[in-house]
Amino acid sequence: MRLGEGRNLLLVALGAMFVQQSFATLGRNLPPVIAPAILADQQLDPALLGIYVGMVAMAALVTQLSCGSFIIRHGALRMSQVSLLLLALALAVATVPPVAFFAISALLCGAGSALSTPASSHLLGRYATAKQAPLVFSIKQTAVPAGLLLSGLVGPLLTGWWGWRAAMLFGAAGCLAFAAMLQPLRRGFDDDRVPTQLFRLSDMHRTLGVVMRGRDLRNLALACGAFSGLQSAFIAFFVTFLVAQGQELAAAGAFFSGATLVAVPGRILWGWVAGAHVAPGRLMGLLAIGMGLSGILLGLAGALDSVLMIGAAALGMSITALSWHGVLLAEAARLAPAGMRGAATGGVLSFGQVGGLVAPLVFALMLSLTGSYGAGFVVSALPALLLGLFMLRGRD
Repeated sequence: MRLGEGRNLLLVALGAMFVQQSFATLGRNLPPVIAPAILADQQLDPALLGIYVGMVAMAALVTQLSCGSFIIRHGALRMSQVSLLLLALALAVATVPPVAFFAISALLCGAGSALSTPASSHLLGRYATAKQAPLVFSIKQTAVPAGLLLSGLVGPLLTGWWGWRAAMLFGAAGCLAFAAMLQPLRRGFDDDRVPTQLFRLSDMHRTLGVVMRGRDLRNLALACGAFSGLQSAFIAFFVTFLVAQGQELAAAGAFFSGATLVAVPGRILWGWVAGAHVAPGRLMGLLAIGMGLSGILLGLAGALDSVLMIGAAALGMSITALSWHGVLLAEAARLAPAGMRGAATGGVLSFGQVGGLVAPLVFALMLSLTGSYGAGFVVSALPALLLGLFMLRGRD
Protein backbone atom coordinates (compact mmCIF):
# COMPACT_ATOMS: atom_id res chain seq x y z
CA MET A 1 0.00 0.00 0.00
CA ARG A 2 1.33 3.42 -0.98
CA LEU A 3 1.02 5.83 1.93
CA GLY A 4 0.43 9.54 1.62
CA GLU A 5 2.35 12.29 3.32
CA GLY A 6 1.83 14.76 6.16
CA ARG A 7 -1.56 14.92 7.80
CA ASN A 8 -2.98 11.99 5.81
CA LEU A 9 -0.13 9.79 6.99
CA LEU A 10 -0.75 10.78 10.60
CA LEU A 11 -4.47 10.07 10.27
CA VAL A 12 -3.86 6.62 8.82
CA ALA A 13 -1.39 5.82 11.61
CA LEU A 14 -3.79 7.15 14.25
CA GLY A 15 -6.70 5.11 12.88
CA ALA A 16 -4.67 1.91 12.72
CA MET A 17 -3.29 2.31 16.23
CA PHE A 18 -6.72 3.22 17.59
CA VAL A 19 -8.21 -0.07 16.42
CA GLN A 20 -5.09 -1.98 17.49
CA GLN A 21 -5.34 -0.55 21.00
CA SER A 22 -9.08 -1.26 21.14
CA PHE A 23 -8.59 -4.96 20.43
CA ALA A 24 -5.57 -5.13 22.74
CA THR A 25 -7.71 -3.68 25.55
CA LEU A 26 -10.50 -6.12 24.76
CA GLY A 27 -8.06 -9.02 24.88
CA ARG A 28 -6.54 -7.99 28.20
CA ASN A 29 -9.75 -7.08 30.02
CA LEU A 30 -12.33 -9.55 28.76
CA PRO A 31 -11.42 -12.22 31.39
CA PRO A 32 -11.89 -9.85 34.38
CA VAL A 33 -15.15 -8.48 32.95
CA ILE A 34 -16.74 -11.94 32.65
CA ALA A 35 -14.93 -13.23 35.74
CA PRO A 36 -18.12 -13.80 37.77
CA ALA A 37 -19.24 -16.44 35.25
CA ILE A 38 -15.78 -18.04 35.14
CA LEU A 39 -15.44 -18.09 38.93
CA ALA A 40 -18.90 -19.61 39.36
CA ASP A 41 -18.34 -22.24 36.66
CA GLN A 42 -14.93 -23.25 38.02
CA GLN A 43 -15.97 -22.83 41.68
CA LEU A 44 -13.05 -20.52 42.45
CA ASP A 45 -12.43 -17.93 45.17
CA PRO A 46 -12.90 -14.36 43.82
CA ALA A 47 -9.58 -13.39 45.42
CA LEU A 48 -7.84 -15.54 42.77
CA LEU A 49 -8.81 -12.89 40.25
CA GLY A 50 -6.18 -10.64 41.81
CA ILE A 51 -3.54 -13.32 41.25
CA TYR A 52 -4.53 -13.64 37.58
CA VAL A 53 -4.34 -9.88 37.04
CA GLY A 54 -1.03 -9.77 38.92
CA MET A 55 0.43 -12.46 36.64
CA VAL A 56 -0.69 -10.47 33.60
CA ALA A 57 1.10 -7.41 34.99
CA MET A 58 4.25 -9.42 35.78
CA ALA A 59 4.51 -10.69 32.20
CA ALA A 60 3.77 -7.19 30.91
CA LEU A 61 6.55 -5.75 33.08
CA VAL A 62 9.20 -8.04 31.63
CA THR A 63 7.93 -7.47 28.09
CA GLN A 64 7.89 -3.69 28.30
CA LEU A 65 11.40 -3.60 29.69
CA SER A 66 12.65 -5.62 26.72
CA CYS A 67 10.43 -4.53 23.83
CA GLY A 68 12.45 -1.51 22.66
CA SER A 69 14.95 -3.54 20.65
CA PHE A 70 12.22 -5.64 19.04
CA ILE A 71 10.35 -2.51 17.93
CA ILE A 72 13.52 -1.08 16.41
CA ARG A 73 14.43 -4.37 14.70
CA HIS A 74 11.03 -5.46 13.38
CA GLY A 75 9.07 -2.20 13.27
CA ALA A 76 6.16 -0.81 15.29
CA LEU A 77 3.53 -2.15 12.91
CA ARG A 78 4.89 -5.70 13.02
CA MET A 79 5.05 -5.65 16.81
CA SER A 80 1.46 -4.41 16.87
CA GLN A 81 0.52 -7.54 14.93
CA VAL A 82 2.52 -9.72 17.32
CA SER A 83 0.68 -8.08 20.21
CA LEU A 84 -2.69 -9.06 18.78
CA LEU A 85 -1.58 -12.59 17.94
CA LEU A 86 -0.38 -13.18 21.51
CA LEU A 87 -3.65 -11.85 22.92
CA ALA A 88 -5.67 -14.11 20.62
CA LEU A 89 -3.65 -17.08 21.80
CA ALA A 90 -4.09 -16.02 25.44
CA LEU A 91 -7.88 -15.92 25.16
CA ALA A 92 -8.03 -19.24 23.32
CA VAL A 93 -5.73 -21.00 25.82
CA ALA A 94 -7.96 -19.90 28.72
CA THR A 95 -10.82 -21.97 27.30
CA VAL A 96 -8.88 -25.23 27.71
CA PRO A 97 -10.53 -27.13 30.63
CA PRO A 98 -7.72 -27.41 33.25
CA VAL A 99 -7.75 -24.27 35.40
CA ALA A 100 -3.93 -24.24 35.28
CA PHE A 101 -4.15 -23.02 31.67
CA PHE A 102 -5.31 -19.68 33.03
CA ALA A 103 -1.76 -19.14 34.27
CA ILE A 104 -0.43 -19.62 30.73
CA SER A 105 -3.19 -17.36 29.45
CA ALA A 106 -2.21 -14.64 31.95
CA LEU A 107 1.43 -14.69 30.83
CA LEU A 108 0.53 -14.55 27.14
CA CYS A 109 -2.01 -11.81 27.81
CA GLY A 110 0.53 -9.71 29.69
CA ALA A 111 3.15 -10.06 26.97
CA GLY A 112 0.70 -9.24 24.19
CA SER A 113 -0.92 -6.24 25.84
CA ALA A 114 2.47 -4.84 26.90
CA LEU A 115 3.64 -4.53 23.29
CA SER A 116 0.61 -2.54 22.20
CA THR A 117 1.29 0.91 23.66
CA PRO A 118 5.08 1.21 23.12
CA ALA A 119 4.62 0.14 19.49
CA SER A 120 1.86 2.66 18.87
CA SER A 121 3.81 5.41 20.67
CA HIS A 122 6.87 4.72 18.52
CA LEU A 123 4.78 4.96 15.35
CA LEU A 124 2.73 8.04 16.24
CA GLY A 125 5.79 9.80 17.63
CA ARG A 126 7.22 9.79 14.08
CA TYR A 127 4.37 11.81 12.62
CA ALA A 128 2.88 14.00 15.39
CA THR A 129 4.50 17.35 16.17
CA ALA A 130 5.23 18.33 19.77
CA LYS A 131 2.14 20.55 19.80
CA GLN A 132 -0.07 17.86 18.28
CA ALA A 133 1.22 15.03 20.45
CA PRO A 134 -0.93 15.41 23.62
CA LEU A 135 -4.16 15.50 21.60
CA VAL A 136 -3.05 12.80 19.13
CA PHE A 137 -1.94 10.44 21.89
CA SER A 138 -5.12 11.15 23.87
CA ILE A 139 -7.31 10.38 20.85
CA LYS A 140 -5.43 7.13 20.31
CA GLN A 141 -5.77 6.25 23.97
CA THR A 142 -9.56 6.65 23.80
CA ALA A 143 -9.26 3.20 22.28
CA VAL A 144 -8.80 1.85 25.82
CA PRO A 145 -12.27 2.89 27.07
CA ALA A 146 -13.62 1.84 23.66
CA GLY A 147 -12.16 -1.62 24.24
CA LEU A 148 -13.49 -1.66 27.80
CA LEU A 149 -16.91 -0.61 26.51
CA LEU A 150 -16.87 -3.43 23.96
CA SER A 151 -15.79 -6.02 26.52
CA GLY A 152 -18.37 -4.80 29.06
CA LEU A 153 -21.24 -5.02 26.58
CA VAL A 154 -20.35 -7.95 24.34
CA GLY A 155 -18.59 -10.16 26.91
CA PRO A 156 -21.51 -10.62 29.32
CA LEU A 157 -23.97 -10.80 26.41
CA LEU A 158 -22.13 -13.65 24.69
CA THR A 159 -21.52 -15.31 28.04
CA GLY A 160 -25.26 -15.29 28.70
CA TRP A 161 -26.01 -16.75 25.26
CA TRP A 162 -23.30 -19.34 24.75
CA GLY A 163 -21.08 -19.38 27.85
CA TRP A 164 -17.84 -17.70 28.85
CA ARG A 165 -15.67 -19.88 26.62
CA ALA A 166 -17.53 -18.69 23.52
CA ALA A 167 -17.04 -15.09 24.63
CA MET A 168 -13.29 -15.67 24.98
CA LEU A 169 -13.06 -17.28 21.53
CA PHE A 170 -14.99 -14.35 20.04
CA GLY A 171 -12.38 -11.98 21.45
CA ALA A 172 -9.58 -14.16 20.09
CA ALA A 173 -11.12 -14.12 16.61
CA GLY A 174 -11.37 -10.32 16.66
CA CYS A 175 -7.69 -9.94 17.59
CA LEU A 176 -6.64 -12.35 14.84
CA ALA A 177 -8.77 -10.62 12.21
CA PHE A 178 -7.35 -7.17 12.85
CA ALA A 179 -3.77 -8.45 13.00
CA ALA A 180 -4.30 -9.66 9.43
CA MET A 181 -5.91 -6.37 8.39
CA LEU A 182 -2.80 -4.43 9.46
CA GLN A 183 -0.53 -6.30 7.04
CA PRO A 184 -0.97 -3.94 4.01
CA LEU A 185 0.36 -1.05 6.12
CA ARG A 186 3.49 -2.84 7.18
CA ARG A 187 5.87 -1.81 4.38
CA GLY A 188 5.16 1.91 4.69
CA PHE A 189 5.02 2.23 8.46
CA ASP A 190 7.97 -0.03 9.23
CA ASP A 191 10.40 1.65 6.83
CA ASP A 192 12.40 2.94 9.81
CA ARG A 193 13.19 -0.50 11.23
CA VAL A 194 16.80 -1.53 11.76
CA PRO A 195 17.12 -5.25 10.87
CA THR A 196 20.59 -5.45 12.42
CA GLN A 197 19.36 -4.39 15.88
CA LEU A 198 20.02 -7.17 18.38
CA PHE A 199 18.29 -7.97 21.64
CA ARG A 200 20.44 -8.37 24.72
CA LEU A 201 19.44 -8.89 28.34
CA SER A 202 21.27 -5.67 29.09
CA ASP A 203 18.59 -3.88 27.03
CA MET A 204 16.25 -4.25 30.00
CA HIS A 205 18.73 -2.44 32.21
CA ARG A 206 19.26 0.20 29.53
CA THR A 207 15.51 0.78 29.26
CA LEU A 208 15.30 1.34 33.01
CA GLY A 209 18.35 3.57 32.80
CA VAL A 210 16.69 5.82 30.21
CA VAL A 211 13.84 6.38 32.66
CA MET A 212 15.84 6.67 35.87
CA ARG A 213 18.54 9.07 34.64
CA GLY A 214 16.17 11.97 34.11
CA ARG A 215 14.11 13.40 36.95
CA ASP A 216 11.12 14.19 34.74
CA LEU A 217 10.92 10.71 33.22
CA ARG A 218 11.46 9.16 36.65
CA ASN A 219 8.58 11.15 38.16
CA LEU A 220 6.45 10.23 35.19
CA ALA A 221 7.20 6.56 35.81
CA LEU A 222 6.23 6.81 39.50
CA ALA A 223 2.95 8.47 38.53
CA CYS A 224 2.31 5.73 36.01
CA GLY A 225 2.79 3.12 38.73
CA ALA A 226 0.25 4.69 41.09
CA PHE A 227 -2.27 5.43 38.33
CA SER A 228 -2.03 1.99 36.73
CA GLY A 229 -2.36 0.25 40.08
CA LEU A 230 -5.66 1.93 40.86
CA GLN A 231 -6.89 1.48 37.30
CA SER A 232 -6.03 -2.24 37.35
CA ALA A 233 -7.80 -2.80 40.65
CA PHE A 234 -10.88 -0.96 39.42
CA ILE A 235 -11.09 -2.85 36.11
CA ALA A 236 -10.31 -6.22 37.67
CA PHE A 237 -12.80 -6.11 40.53
CA PHE A 238 -15.54 -3.62 39.67
CA VAL A 239 -17.88 -5.99 37.80
CA THR A 240 -17.35 -8.75 40.37
CA PHE A 241 -18.02 -6.16 43.10
CA LEU A 242 -21.32 -5.20 41.44
CA VAL A 243 -22.37 -8.85 41.16
CA ALA A 244 -21.54 -9.29 44.85
CA GLN A 245 -23.80 -6.27 45.50
CA GLY A 246 -26.66 -8.21 43.90
CA GLN A 247 -26.61 -7.22 40.21
CA GLU A 248 -26.87 -9.67 37.32
CA LEU A 249 -23.71 -10.09 35.21
CA ALA A 250 -25.24 -8.48 32.11
CA ALA A 251 -26.46 -5.48 34.12
CA ALA A 252 -23.10 -5.16 35.88
CA GLY A 253 -21.30 -5.29 32.53
CA ALA A 254 -23.59 -2.59 31.12
CA PHE A 255 -23.02 -0.45 34.24
CA PHE A 256 -19.26 -0.85 33.80
CA SER A 257 -19.47 0.02 30.08
CA GLY A 258 -21.58 3.08 30.78
CA ALA A 259 -19.10 4.35 33.33
CA THR A 260 -16.06 3.75 31.13
CA LEU A 261 -17.75 5.49 28.19
CA VAL A 262 -17.11 8.80 29.97
CA ALA A 263 -13.37 8.17 29.56
CA VAL A 264 -13.63 8.63 25.78
CA PRO A 265 -14.36 12.38 25.86
CA GLY A 266 -12.33 12.58 29.08
CA ARG A 267 -9.11 11.51 27.39
CA ILE A 268 -9.64 13.92 24.51
CA LEU A 269 -10.47 16.73 26.93
CA TRP A 270 -7.32 16.22 29.00
CA GLY A 271 -5.19 15.97 25.86
CA TRP A 272 -6.57 19.29 24.63
CA VAL A 273 -6.12 20.91 28.04
CA ALA A 274 -2.52 19.68 28.34
CA GLY A 275 -1.72 20.78 24.81
CA ALA A 276 -3.03 24.31 25.16
CA HIS A 277 -3.88 25.42 28.70
CA VAL A 278 -2.37 23.54 31.66
CA ALA A 279 1.13 22.14 32.06
CA PRO A 280 0.99 18.33 31.77
CA GLY A 281 2.66 17.79 35.16
CA ARG A 282 0.15 19.98 37.01
CA LEU A 283 -2.75 18.38 35.17
CA MET A 284 -1.58 14.90 36.15
CA GLY A 285 -1.32 16.03 39.79
CA LEU A 286 -4.94 17.18 39.70
CA LEU A 287 -6.06 13.95 38.03
CA ALA A 288 -4.20 11.94 40.69
CA ILE A 289 -6.11 13.67 43.48
CA GLY A 290 -9.37 13.17 41.60
CA MET A 291 -8.84 9.46 41.09
CA GLY A 292 -7.70 8.96 44.68
CA LEU A 293 -10.83 10.62 46.06
CA SER A 294 -13.03 8.68 43.60
CA GLY A 295 -11.50 5.37 44.69
CA ILE A 296 -12.09 6.18 48.36
CA LEU A 297 -15.68 7.20 47.58
CA LEU A 298 -16.20 3.88 45.77
CA GLY A 299 -15.00 2.01 48.84
CA LEU A 300 -17.35 3.95 51.10
CA ALA A 301 -20.24 3.48 48.67
CA GLY A 302 -19.84 -0.28 48.84
CA ALA A 303 -19.94 -0.22 52.61
CA LEU A 304 -23.07 1.98 52.58
CA ASP A 305 -24.66 -0.04 49.75
CA SER A 306 -25.52 3.17 47.92
CA VAL A 307 -26.17 2.78 44.18
CA LEU A 308 -26.01 6.55 43.64
CA MET A 309 -22.63 6.80 45.37
CA ILE A 310 -21.33 3.82 43.39
CA GLY A 311 -22.43 5.51 40.17
CA ALA A 312 -20.84 8.83 41.11
CA ALA A 313 -17.60 7.15 42.18
CA ALA A 314 -17.47 5.07 38.98
CA LEU A 315 -17.91 8.18 36.85
CA GLY A 316 -15.18 9.91 38.84
CA MET A 317 -12.87 6.95 38.28
CA SER A 318 -13.65 6.99 34.57
CA ILE A 319 -12.87 10.69 34.08
CA THR A 320 -9.60 10.39 36.04
CA ALA A 321 -8.20 6.87 36.54
CA LEU A 322 -9.21 5.81 33.01
CA SER A 323 -8.39 9.11 31.29
CA TRP A 324 -4.78 10.14 32.08
CA HIS A 325 -2.97 7.98 29.54
CA GLY A 326 -2.67 10.28 26.53
CA VAL A 327 -1.16 13.12 28.57
CA LEU A 328 1.37 10.84 30.24
CA LEU A 329 2.34 9.01 27.02
CA ALA A 330 2.79 12.25 25.11
CA GLU A 331 5.09 13.48 27.88
CA ALA A 332 7.07 10.21 27.78
CA ALA A 333 7.53 10.53 24.01
CA ARG A 334 8.53 14.20 24.34
CA LEU A 335 11.08 13.53 27.08
CA ALA A 336 12.55 10.42 25.43
CA PRO A 337 16.08 10.54 23.99
CA ALA A 338 16.22 10.70 20.20
CA GLY A 339 15.25 7.42 18.53
CA MET A 340 14.17 5.81 21.81
CA ARG A 341 10.48 6.70 22.06
CA GLY A 342 9.44 3.05 22.18
CA ALA A 343 12.05 2.14 24.79
CA ALA A 344 11.31 5.17 26.97
CA THR A 345 7.57 4.52 26.77
CA GLY A 346 8.14 0.89 27.64
CA GLY A 347 10.31 1.89 30.60
CA VAL A 348 7.72 4.33 31.96
CA LEU A 349 4.93 1.81 31.43
CA SER A 350 6.96 -0.89 33.16
CA PHE A 351 6.44 1.07 36.39
CA GLY A 352 2.76 1.01 35.55
CA GLN A 353 2.96 -2.76 35.32
CA VAL A 354 4.53 -2.87 38.80
CA GLY A 355 1.50 -0.95 40.03
CA GLY A 356 -0.74 -3.26 38.05
CA LEU A 357 0.98 -6.24 39.67
CA VAL A 358 0.97 -5.01 43.27
CA ALA A 359 -2.43 -3.30 43.55
CA PRO A 360 -4.62 -6.28 42.51
CA LEU A 361 -2.64 -8.58 44.81
CA VAL A 362 -3.08 -6.16 47.73
CA PHE A 363 -6.75 -5.87 46.80
CA ALA A 364 -7.07 -9.68 46.84
CA LEU A 365 -5.34 -9.80 50.23
CA MET A 366 -7.71 -7.19 51.66
CA LEU A 367 -10.67 -9.09 50.24
CA SER A 368 -9.48 -12.33 51.84
CA LEU A 369 -8.80 -10.68 55.20
CA THR A 370 -11.89 -8.50 55.45
CA GLY A 371 -14.39 -9.91 52.97
CA SER A 372 -14.87 -6.30 51.80
CA TYR A 373 -14.37 -4.98 48.29
CA GLY A 374 -14.57 -1.46 49.72
CA ALA A 375 -11.38 -1.89 51.75
CA GLY A 376 -9.54 -2.95 48.59
CA PHE A 377 -10.68 0.12 46.66
CA VAL A 378 -9.63 2.48 49.47
CA VAL A 379 -6.16 0.95 49.85
CA SER A 380 -5.65 1.02 46.04
CA ALA A 381 -6.63 4.70 45.89
CA LEU A 382 -4.30 6.04 48.59
CA PRO A 383 -1.01 5.99 46.57
CA ALA A 384 -2.57 8.05 43.77
CA LEU A 385 -4.02 10.57 46.23
CA LEU A 386 -0.70 11.01 48.07
CA LEU A 387 1.27 11.25 44.82
CA GLY A 388 -1.12 13.88 43.49
CA LEU A 389 -0.60 16.04 46.57
CA PHE A 390 3.18 15.64 46.21
CA MET A 391 3.11 16.53 42.50
CA LEU A 392 1.14 19.73 43.09
CA ARG A 393 3.22 20.77 46.09
CA GLY A 394 6.39 20.34 44.05
CA ARG A 395 5.06 22.83 41.49
CA ASP A 396 3.96 25.58 43.88
